Amino acid sequence: MTQNRIFRRFAGLLLAGWLLLTGNAFAQSSATGTRDVLREITDVVGLKPRFELRATTEVQNAAAVVYGGKRYLLYNPEFVSAVNKAGRTDWAGISILAHEMGHHLNGHTLRAGGSQPADELEADEFSGFVLRKMGASLAEAQTAMAVISDDEGSETHPGRAPRLKSISDGWKRANDQIVASTHSTAPSAAPVALASRPAQPVAGSPVKVLGKITFRSNPDAQYYLINGLKVVRLDEDSSTVEVVGRLTRSTSASFPYILVDEQDNRLYVSARGGVFNNRGQQVALLSDPS
Repeated sequence: MTQNRIFRRFAGLLLAGWLLLTGNAFAQSSATGTRDVLREITDVVGLKPRFELRATTEVQNAAAVVYGGKRYLLYNPEFVSAVNKAGRTDWAGISILAHEMGHHLNGHTLRAGGSQPADELEADEFSGFVLRKMGASLAEAQTAMAVISDDEGSETHPGRAPRLKSISDGWKRANDQIVASTHSTAPSAAPVALASRPAQPVAGSPVKVLGKITFRSNPDAQYYLINGLKVVRLDEDSSTVEVVGRLTRSTSASFPYILVDEQDNRLYVSARGGVFNNRGQQVALLSDPS
């Protein structure tokens, strides 16, 4: 989906000249119809649409590029139209745009070197996640990749089978969230999501408190980030420490850390310490322990 190493190297120069010719007009195609697909995609992940979508024949298919500090999603309308016709659904074109946005949100466009198989799979998983949130079936989410991907992988792109699996993984993850939310009366009960392990002492090296986590739904609960990036909870009399999760690094510049519990429930930590759920709602704050 993203361009090869040569295109990445010269994308800035091509885009600079192209922007001078086209200005800021948004050219719609069969990929979007009358829908504001860009906003729909960002809405389901709780983000503002801080991307510029451009139709251009300067790219062969579609690409995510950064130029002048701005993030662009470029697509060839003829290519997208052909994929939609081949797959017999407009979801094919939407999944292409979601895939390219996944490159931006996962930080792939901040690194040099062009396309990499692992990056492509991450972007595929994101597209599957987004399309389920938007209402697509699994088959509709996989249509574009089923049409355009090669059977065998290369140095830059995986083969068809792992790409379809990644889309399926993302789609199923979103589906699980949707199913869970329909059976829950409190969709943002963050402390419940974290409290999944039995109480246990923190063994090993002396505990060093790195930060405090305050949940909006239960501000009196004592959650702390300690060495080893473990998340612990203290009981009311502070006599027992319970390990309830961990902090892991991500590839996103906007959300550099992910808060994960034993059951792999996830919250996303911004660079400023805001803790957000999958709907983009801030549920907690990670601050200095003082």
